[in-house]
Amino acid sequence: MRRPTGRHFATWLVTTAIVALLGPLAGLLWAKTVPGVRYVIVQGEPLLADPEGQGPIGIDARFALIALIAGILCGAVAYLAGGRGNDVALLLGLAAGGAAAAVLAWKTGHLIGLDRFHDAARHGRDGTAVTGVADLRAKGVLVFWALPAVAVYGLLELVFRRLPAGDGRDEGAGEADEVGGGELDLESAPSGGDVEGRER
Repeated sequence: MRRPTGRHFATWLVTTAIVALLGPLAGLLWAKTVPGVRYVIVQGEPLLADPEGQGPIGIDARFALIALIAGILCGAVAYLAGGRGNDVALLLGLAAGGAAAAVLAWKTGHLIGLDRFHDAARHGRDGTAVTGVADLRAKGVLVFWALPAVAVYGLLELVFRRLPAGDGRDEGAGEADEVGGGELDLESAPSGGDVEGRER
């Protein structure tokens, strides 16, 4: 029993690590594609130039979209690459790895341009406009990687359930429920008599 346990544990760790390593790449993509949000420097503090604008919401939505697509792809690839008997390990890996990847994507994307933004805030004159960096306001979108990954894997498992191989038997004459086989076989009547063999 130790060998399967060790294999499952290794599958869990490897899946977690592979998915988590995708997080920084997603974070770079997020930072490069977020809409620009303008801030105004007031007494050394950056304040949103348009508090009612859709910029911050767009940043959260872009992160959610990237995480959602990444989660779907991870779930599909894990199902296609996983062998039989690894379902629990793969699901745990997708859940843990997806959670880690989302956090790493957030932190990585937020770091892009952060030093420049802080420097501009500290040294900028009042009224100076600067472009902010990627950051999340709705932290709930961090689950948009792990949940779709697990859901897609489970859905594929239900739709394309791996059926056990057949026993290879060919049903032929003599098998039940077939005309000419089993209980439905009819004995040929001997020549010159009826089915009970009686002479006419």
